[in-house]
Amino acid sequence: MEARTRTYLEGRFGDYYRRSGVSLPPAADRREWGHIPWSAGATTMVRHQSLLDLGDLDDFLHRTAPRHVYFSSARFADPGAGSMDEKGWQSADLVFDLDADHLPGVDPEETSYVEMLAACKGELLNLLDVLDDDFGFEETTVVFSGGRGYHVHVRDPEVRSLDSEARREIVDYVRAIDVDRDGLIGTQSHQGTTRRVLRRRGGWGARVHTRLVDLAETLREIEEDAALERLRELDGIGEGRAETILGQLRHNFDAIRAGNVEAGGPGTRILVDALAEETIDDETAPIDEPVTTDTKRLIRLPGSLHGGSGLVVTPLSRAEIQGFRPLSDAIPERFRGRDIRITVTEPGAVTFDGDTFSIQEGEQSVEECLGVFLMTRGRAEKRTE
Repeated sequence: MEARTRTYLEGRFGDYYRRSGVSLPPAADRREWGHIPWSAGATTMVRHQSLLDLGDLDDFLHRTAPRHVYFSSARFADPGAGSMDEKGWQSADLVFDLDADHLPGVDPEETSYVEMLAACKGELLNLLDVLDDDFGFEETTVVFSGGRGYHVHVRDPEVRSLDSEARREIVDYVRAIDVDRDGLIGTQSHQGTTRRVLRRRGGWGARVHTRLVDLAETLREIEEDAALERLRELDGIGEGRAETILGQLRHNFDAIRAGNVEAGGPGTRILVDALAEETIDDETAPIDEPVTTDTKRLIRLPGSLHGGSGLVVTPLSRAEIQGFRPLSDAIPERFRGRDIRITVTEPGAVTFDGDTFSIQEGEQSVEECLGVFLMTRGRAEKRTE
């Protein structure tokens, strides 16, 4: 990035912060703060600062106009101390990070930015479903990172004291790592006999049971050919076995709905195994383990600007998530309404602000928000007006 471009972006980021107040996180005075300035290379983190060191946050952001702004998930006795040992760790939020570049089946070289962000939102919804239903967390905040994904901050008092190992267990559960598929089925006494039943009171067993019942209800209602085709899509179920399982689901539905995997014969157990695999594939969330297990992590400040996109790190209510369009809704209003001159160095397709188009190489006049987006992503340089 050329010096002229860095100077321009630093000035415009400062203008954004002059007009846009940024909300403080809870216990802001006990958190460490860090930022990355608009220096050549833009990799040097200025950290080990407390809110007392920064002064008024809005004034600090306006004066310094950093490229990236962070605060710690942890709360410390002395957040401005120069070493982690001296800070006096007290507790930490539980933070989840979903990065579009690291999703299963996503190739950053082949998948467009907008497609990656859409896939990441789907994984976010999976994550929230697990956090709400399986853990019952109440103090959660969802944030678009401004770049490639989403963050979820959990601040329930009972999780803040967890050490790294306990947080790793949560990661393993969310990602269904080493799930004991045999353990999803337990035994139950019934009229003097013991029968095998699918665990239904929470956890992955309950999720598999829900999928089993939903599938059974669907297969009982649709045409036989379509029902058999759906069963053959599952691992380990061929044509003959599909016919057997379909008959069992239709004739023993009430028992299967109660979790009895023996009521339908051996085919039902095979079906449960296949659905367990499908459930784990569809409902886990590929969270970044080091972020969640780190009890002293620095995470992006909601309301700040992302120096790699020019977009706002945007907090979202649950009602806003489904309809949220990051490449439109996270554009700062401060950067709308006027055109600037840039030199495009990386031409090609762009999806931005609800439109997809191709930009040509060389000098162009574009709306400032698009120009900032291209410059921060390394696809353009600023030209004199």
